[in-house]
Amino acid sequence: MDFIELLPNHWWLPVILAAALLADVAVSIRPLSFVRDCLNGVNFPEDWWWTLIVIKSLAAAGLIVGAWADGIAVAANVGVIAYFLAAAAAHVRARFLGRAFWLNCLGMLTLSVGVFVLSFIV
Repeated sequence: MDFIELLPNHWWLPVILAAALLADVAVSIRPLSFVRDCLNGVNFPEDWWWTLIVIKSLAAAGLIVGAWADGIAVAANVGVIAYFLAAAAAHVRARFLGRAFWLNCLGMLTLSVGVFVLSFIV
């Protein structure tokens, strides 16, 4: 028995995470005020906001494709965890620790870790 499975135990868990990421992409294309406030709060340069849309879109695609292709969802899920760990670090560094940090950032980090554990370890 491998420690980490290459295909998710439940295909729908990575798809739920992908849907959450795609919803995040949708509100980031023309950033809603809470997205704009969050990115400004952590001092993320506006010229680079587009990169977050690309990263989240590619991660969502990887999570969906990886439900049927060995190893892809594992890699995408680990990337999503790393992304939200970096986001949490940016929040702490900027001392921007309000609702956006606790609800959005840590909520997505919790979701991505939970999906990883339930899909590939348990």
